[in-house]
Amino acid sequence: MWVMKKVLIIGSPGAGKSTFARRLRTITDLPLYYLDQIWHCSDGTHILEQAFDQQLERLLQKDQWIIDGNYSRTLERRLAACDTVFLLDYPVEVCLLGAASRIGHQREDLPWIEREFDADFKQHILDFPQKRLPYLYEQLAAVKLEKTIIVFKSRDEAQLYLKRLANKGRCVGDKRGE
Repeated sequence: MWVMKKVLIIGSPGAGKSTFARRLRTITDLPLYYLDQIWHCSDGTHILEQAFDQQLERLLQKDQWIIDGNYSRTLERRLAACDTVFLLDYPVEVCLLGAASRIGHQREDLPWIEREFDADFKQHILDFPQKRLPYLYEQLAAVKLEKTIIVFKSRDEAQLYLKRLANKGRCVGDKRGE
């Protein structure tokens, strides 16, 4: 029987990884960690790679977690440690709209409020299917026999999965099911 204890959530910026992660956290009670919160400082700078790697290594040693974020440089290490991966592989237009919709809003997953849709960030999303997504699929293919890998092609698929997962956890006498 498959048990989800160490989960990675990856995909294009704007796909809704953090939103999916928060909903999964609510259903599973697994602790959630955002790589953006580790890497970025509130002034828009970032910590040193060595400091990031040390904090990541401490997370990976924990018994349970959800880790939200791509950070390709550390993906192999995270894949080795996880049991489950969710890839949100959504159309570029969906990701662009998702990224634009969060401008001006305080977010749990980022240490500042985005004030504009940065041109470089927008280009990163536009380039993601050609430049980043093949690498993600290549890395997932290398671990597909050892890990549970779930790919969503739409937000509706992801929402249906979360709804089904929540319903599986509800039984008679469970207050969440009332």
